[in-house]
Amino acid sequence: MISAGLSWLFDAMDVGLISFVAAALAVDWELGKQQLGFLTAIGSVGMAVGAAVAGSMADRYGRRAVLLATLLVFSVASGLSALAASFAMLCLLRFVAGFGLGGELPVASTLVSESVRQEDRGRAVVLLESFWAVGWIAAALIGYFVIPDYGWRTAFVIGALPCLYAIYLRRAVQDAPRFRGQQRSRERIKLRDRLALLWAPRYRTSTAALWVLWFTVVFSYYGMFLWLPQVMVLKGFSLVKSFEYVLFMTLAQLPGYFSAAWLIEKLGRKLVLTIYLIGTAICAWWFGWATSDTMLMTAGACLSFFNLGAWGAMYAYTPELYPTRIRSTGAGMAASFGRIGGVIGPYLVGYLLERGTGITGVFLIFCAAIVVGVVVLLAWGKETRGVDPDDADAAAQPAASAG
Repeated sequence: MISAGLSWLFDAMDVGLISFVAAALAVDWELGKQQLGFLTAIGSVGMAVGAAVAGSMADRYGRRAVLLATLLVFSVASGLSALAASFAMLCLLRFVAGFGLGGELPVASTLVSESVRQEDRGRAVVLLESFWAVGWIAAALIGYFVIPDYGWRTAFVIGALPCLYAIYLRRAVQDAPRFRGQQRSRERIKLRDRLALLWAPRYRTSTAALWVLWFTVVFSYYGMFLWLPQVMVLKGFSLVKSFEYVLFMTLAQLPGYFSAAWLIEKLGRKLVLTIYLIGTAICAWWFGWATSDTMLMTAGACLSFFNLGAWGAMYAYTPELYPTRIRSTGAGMAASFGRIGGVIGPYLVGYLLERGTGITGVFLIFCAAIVVGVVVLLAWGKETRGVDPDDADAAAQPAASAG
C-alpha cells in the first residue's frame, strides 16, 4: 500500500502543480481565462484515454507492469514540460502526462484492493487515496516556495523526479496472488468480451451508476480545485497570498481521508460515500457565496475535507463491484468516463468566467452536479461491504449445484 501510495503521491503532485503553474502562466504568458481552462482540461483528456487503456491492459498484462509504465510516462512528460516554448507544445505535453496520470490511478487502487484482506480492504484503499492529499500539499508547497522565486519551469523539473522512483517500485511491488493464479489457470479474456461483461445484466446497473457517479465527482473536483488558486486571485488576493490560502485548504484533505478510512468499515462504502458527497455539495454552495477571508478559508477547508473523503470512499467502492477477471477494466472505464467530466469542468469555468459569470454561479453548478451523483448513488448503487464478487460466486456455487 505504501509503495503504491508513493506513486499516487507523485501523481497528485503533478496534477496539483498545473493549478499553480496555470496561475503563474496567466501572468507570464498573458493567457486568457479560456486558454487557462483549455490547459487544465487537456490533461483530463489524456487522463480519460489513459484510464481506459491502462485499465484494460492491466487485466491482460498485470497491474504491476502497467503501474510502472504509467509512472514513467507522466514523470518524463512532466519534465519535458519545463522545456515548452509555446502554449501548443505545453498542451501536447500535458496531454501525454495526463495519459500516464489517468492510467496509474485505477491500476494502483485495483492492485491494493486485491492485495489486502477483505476486512481491511476498504480502509486500505482510502488510506492509499490519502496519499493524494500529501501530493497536493507538496504541489502547494512548490507553488508557494518555488514558483514565485524560481519560475514554473523549475516546478515541472521537480515533477520529473518520480521516474527515479520507478527503479525502486519495480522491485517493491508484485501482482496480487489471486490475479497471478487466474492468469495461470484460465485463458485471458479478450477486451471486447471484458467490455461486454461490464454491461451484462448482473453488472449493468452498477456500471451505469459508477459512470454517472465518477462523471459528477470528477467534473466538480477538477473544475473547482484546478481553478482554486486563480479563483482566490479573482476574489482579490495576490498570487502569493492565494497560494498560501490554497495550501491551508489543502491540509484539510488529510483529516477528510482519515475520517473516511475510519468510517468506511463501520458504516459501509455506500453510506460513507453519500455522507461525504452531501457535505461536498453543501460546502461548494457555501464557498460560492463566501465573501470574507474567514468564510472563504473555512468553506474551502470544509470543501477539501468532504470532497477528498468522498474520493477515498469512491476508490474503495469501485473495484469491489467486479470480479478479478474484469476488475481493472471496470475501474478503468469508470474512471475514463469520469475524466470526460474532468475535461468539461475546468474548461467550463474558464468559458463562464470569460463571459462574466460570477464565482457564485460557477460553484452552484458544481453543487448541482454533486447532488445528481448522490441521487444516482442512492437509486442505483449497490452496497458491497467489502465482499469480493469472486468470493460471492464461490459461496453460491454449492447452493446452485444442490438446487
